[in-house]
Amino acid sequence: MPSGGRSLRFLVSRRWLLLLLVVLLLAYACLLLGRWQWHRLEGKKTGNAIIRTNEKAAPAPVDRVLRHGEDPPDTAEYQVVSATGTYDVGKSVIVRYQTRDGSPGVDVVVPLVTDSGTALLVDRGWFATANQGLTDPTQVPPPPTGRVTVTGWVRQDAGGSSAQVVNASTRAISSSQIEPAIGVPLYGGFVQLLTESPKPQTPLTTADPPDLSNGPHFFYALQWWFFGILALFGFGYLAWEELTGRADLRRAQQPAKKPARGQPLQRAQQSAVDREHRPGHEGRGRAEQERSGTAEL
Repeated sequence: MPSGGRSLRFLVSRRWLLLLLVVLLLAYACLLLGRWQWHRLEGKKTGNAIIRTNEKAAPAPVDRVLRHGEDPPDTAEYQVVSATGTYDVGKSVIVRYQTRDGSPGVDVVVPLVTDSGTALLVDRGWFATANQGLTDPTQVPPPPTGRVTVTGWVRQDAGGSSAQVVNASTRAISSSQIEPAIGVPLYGGFVQLLTESPKPQTPLTTADPPDLSNGPHFFYALQWWFFGILALFGFGYLAWEELTGRADLRRAQQPAKKPARGQPLQRAQQSAVDREHRPGHEGRGRAEQERSGTAEL
């Protein structure tokens, strides 16, 4: 039995049961969020392993990796492919709102028509502009003319409304969206340019290497789990305070609330009046009055 004769019966009160329910729901939510971040970490590690393997492999012919109308699989992400053909400059697409080191610019995507008749979307790189909303492909440096051999990283199509093509421009690259816009059959996905032969007169800034770090998911998972444990510990601490009487002591030590401004101190005044007119005082008052009357007689 705890000191002071206290028991754990308070835990079955409505207030404490509701508090326990809230704490358990919070802890469970933190558990799920931590597991979600951990799964993202595992997915990141798997993706990084695939990229490292693909980067070390020799360039593969494009038709061995990509298919018309099919988005590349995850295992093909950042695989290096090579293709030879002719750039169809008139079907170029501008990718708007692309920045590098805080500078505005655009990416330039040009279809490379191969001997099979199917074109490969080539993200030739980034070009600095004064206007992030540039949509005119004729205002960017042209690619090499004639037959060109390129190598590049395979990338999957983007999704969502950002991939819509309007006036030969878009905000994200998607072969499924660009194909009907330019009227040219395309391999699924696209490539980010690595090399181009012959070289253009004005080269563009090629894409940065992929980020192969594991990201913050490990620490995010630990953070969520810590929050869940902290919620359970907090409930246990509050229950311990209630059980040992420390909660009552803490509440007693809290300063009394001041009355609202402009309101009369009725309760304080009434208490003072009550103290002045206690039964004992009233009895002594009547006795003094009787003695005074007797003395006058």
